[in-house]
Amino acid sequence: MPVSVLLRNPVTSTLLGAVVFVLLQAAVVLCGFPATLTLERAFPVNHRIELSQLRHRDSLRHRRILQQQSAPGGVVDFSVDGTYDPYRVGLYYTKVQLGSPPKEYYVQIDTGSDVLWVGCTPCNGCPTSSGLQIPISFYDPSSSSTASPISCSDQRCSQAGQSSDSSCSDNQCSYTFQYGDGSGTSGYYVSDLMHLNTIGSDSGSSNSSASVVFGCSTSETGDLIKSDRAVDGIFGFGQQGLSIISQLSSQGIAPDAFSHCLVGDDGGGGILVIGQIIDPDMVFTPLVKSQPHYNINLQSISVNGQTLSIDPSVFAINDNQGGTIIDSGTTLGYLAEGAYTPFVDAITQAVSQSVQPLISKGNRCYLITSSVSSIFPTVSLNFAGGASMNLRPQDYLLQQNSVGAAEVWCIGFQTIPNQGITILGDLVLKDKIIVYDLGGQRIGWADYDCSSSVNVSSTSSGGRSEVVNAGQIGGGSSLRISCYELIPVIVLASLVHVAVMFFGLL
Repeated sequence: MPVSVLLRNPVTSTLLGAVVFVLLQAAVVLCGFPATLTLERAFPVNHRIELSQLRHRDSLRHRRILQQQSAPGGVVDFSVDGTYDPYRVGLYYTKVQLGSPPKEYYVQIDTGSDVLWVGCTPCNGCPTSSGLQIPISFYDPSSSSTASPISCSDQRCSQAGQSSDSSCSDNQCSYTFQYGDGSGTSGYYVSDLMHLNTIGSDSGSSNSSASVVFGCSTSETGDLIKSDRAVDGIFGFGQQGLSIISQLSSQGIAPDAFSHCLVGDDGGGGILVIGQIIDPDMVFTPLVKSQPHYNINLQSISVNGQTLSIDPSVFAINDNQGGTIIDSGTTLGYLAEGAYTPFVDAITQAVSQSVQPLISKGNRCYLITSSVSSIFPTVSLNFAGGASMNLRPQDYLLQQNSVGAAEVWCIGFQTIPNQGITILGDLVLKDKIIVYDLGGQRIGWADYDCSSSVNVSSTSSGGRSEVVNAGQIGGGSSLRISCYELIPVIVLASLVHVAVMFFGLL
């Protein structure tokens, strides 16, 4: 409600003005010292990958299990490397620092699984080099003064059962992640320090640390061991109790929300923060409750503004199967079988006068001689709560190759037989702010140039709000306190307090 302050005493008015001036000066001083973090950008180039291989690679991620807690803290910033481009491997990764003394590990950003795990020494079958031009490192608990194994009687071992096939061997809490094609990893859980770049308006930038539980993998198989796209491990951003988001939130170190903004052009990279990115164009849709993944309720698909004739039950969750999942660990997009054919047919019909349709290795493709943006229609994915995600042609098509002066573009969406599942992978998520507000149990998004800066709040839904600016300047990532949005609140609160104090003296 509006507050009206009437000052009848000139002395009071003068004193109040002085207080406001001091407050403004203090706020400016507080916000005047940005902290800068570097965003490294190194990407592999070279060979192209067939869609069938990408489908195969995605399949190993689709059985990873993904739940949560709440406590506001400072914003935690991570660098981002990699690219969605499937012909440049097709994944985004970041660095984490673990142990004492701290050591760096490159891990894939994956919202489709829960647990952070890294390869340990010794490791059976684990890659020792990477085509991503990053060093491969192995975590050694014996070389960290703060490491300790998780016993089977530890409560956290019980939590681990939510995210993996857990077992007990010599009173050591062990795990196995097994994927559909036989690929997987196994090892044991340890507790050690994770070192964080944390920022908050009350303390500025700091290098904090937290004791967290993560996986120490002693065996890897399948796609995980291929050196062309090898990383040190997987950073699961799911909701279950052993996810790093849940662990940091329950300790009050970070908020129960995180966000990413993945650059879609050739340079790749992006922004990843524990905190909620703020944008005026953000729209939200509720998370489907009691689901292990980040499920949201897709209700319909529109092509050029026309809603397709798809039975809504196609997108429903039945017996905890199906539905629509947000998964940054998936390269492509996947549509439930009942939606795939109507979608492809609508795209084909919309461009029938401008392109030559063709089938390439079982995929619907198009031979075109001009810009895809000028030919192909806009697609809208319409979710519960009236939130629509608009897809440009580049968000549902992939350029496969060239034939003379023409280019071959193929539908980037695939379908997984007999599963009724829709998955929004990096092809769809790139060039958008994606907010995972776990406290508010909702997912938000907005189209965005992810090479630009963003404002981040350290809270999820409600509560104290610190606003931080994160972004990329000249190829680097900048994270700094941005308190100016809080100045009116500070001044108003102080005006009321001072006015009440002086009124008592009048």
